[in-house]
Amino acid sequence: MFETLKNLMVEELQLDPNEIKPESDLINDLGVNSIELADMIMLCEEKFGVEIEDDDIHKFVTVQDVADYLEAHKK
Repeated sequence: MFETLKNLMVEELQLDPNEIKPESDLINDLGVNSIELADMIMLCEEKFGVEIEDDDIHKFVTVQDVADYLEAHKK
């Protein structure tokens, strides 16, 4: 799941693949802003068939947090 998410982030957010690690902080390490995070959430919902609750988005601190959530909730 991590590699798939990483590829999505590289493709859609134009992030450097060498900077994206499971422990990378979305905001502090990767510089993802709230608009980019919202876009990424929508893309993940479409790509993985997952509905991400608004209350759960604040739990996404690292790339691995997102990957774990998607893995746990995918259909």
